[in-house]
Amino acid sequence: MSKILIIEDEAAIRRVLIRIIQEENKNYLLEEAEDGLMGIEMIEKTDYDLVLCDIKMPKMDGVEVLQKSQIIKPEIPFIMISGHGELETAVETMRLGAFDYISKPPDLNRLLNAVRNALDKKKLIVENKQLKKKVNKEYEMVGESEAISLIKNIIEKVAPTDARVLITGDNGTGKELVAHWIHEKSNRSKGAMIEVNCAAIPSELIESELFGHVKGSFTGANKDRAGKFEAANGGVIFLDEIGDMSLSAQAKVLRALQENKISRVGSDKDIKVDVRVIAATNKDLKNEIDKGRFREDLYHRLAVILIHVPSLNQRKDDIPILVNYFSDKICMEQGITPKVFSNGAIKLLQDYDWTGNIRELRNIVERLLILGQDVISEEDINLFARK
Repeated sequence: MSKILIIEDEAAIRRVLIRIIQEENKNYLLEEAEDGLMGIEMIEKTDYDLVLCDIKMPKMDGVEVLQKSQIIKPEIPFIMISGHGELETAVETMRLGAFDYISKPPDLNRLLNAVRNALDKKKLIVENKQLKKKVNKEYEMVGESEAISLIKNIIEKVAPTDARVLITGDNGTGKELVAHWIHEKSNRSKGAMIEVNCAAIPSELIESELFGHVKGSFTGANKDRAGKFEAANGGVIFLDEIGDMSLSAQAKVLRALQENKISRVGSDKDIKVDVRVIAATNKDLKNEIDKGRFREDLYHRLAVILIHVPSLNQRKDDIPILVNYFSDKICMEQGITPKVFSNGAIKLLQDYDWTGNIRELRNIVERLLILGQDVISEEDINLFARK
């Protein structure tokens, strides 16, 4: 249930806003404050999903409420309510971090679209925070080989900047892990990291997914919808498998990178975005350019920093460390009694041809922990690991 706070000194306006929002969704829990000072006190005590805040109020105006809330609860989206002659101030609040603004008297569709989009953004922020609590373990970079040490060194240098990064490597090597570590160590780590698997989205829907759409722009577009670039505003968007993106979508991504603005499908309105782009692919993009399937100008925009993640066959010195890491992690997750891998078993795993890379190694370690003996031996490797 979404909690919404309305801070407005005019009781009649509060009633109108409550009626409109509750008619849209009866599951919304609405609370009200009659001035800015009361609003801040309520924000301090309660975790709201959205705040609608008047600009001109006694005791504390809306601009000050917004600024104080960003210190106390920076994740709460604000929709500012502006009266006549306050438009310039409303626009200024957007620069200060407000999600949107609506004018008095509120337009029904304008208000509801703003509420839906703001709540969608809050949901993404919450999900991202939950993921970030796990990020250190879930995306830990394990290994001491020369190749992995080089990648860690590059990440330390590039993460604090806003430079775009293109990550290349075979499937299963851990490209998304590198992207998460860049974000974790960046100045944008408090912002969202929005992931888009370009290969998993049909080509006819990829533009809507990335840039959003307006109601009626295509069959099934029943309401306005924000895209991933808007959701990532102030943070990072990770375009995984970008080599599978359609040429028309590539053109719009290029514009977003060049001009820092996007437009929703079916709309001519420009939306400013502040997004760091990290991309990844298992394809040879220069070969794709030669074949006319990838834009060369987009490649050069994306590949400011290139990071190549080696295959497991190229970093076999890391296999003993990875086996121990996966073994501890899997035993803890599944309640399996810890087992020891013999030196002979480790040696056989190092001799293995890892076509599936890190992902394949993890699966085999899990299989051996379930099916193998208390001390996993060469016999266990031959029985359960070999194809």
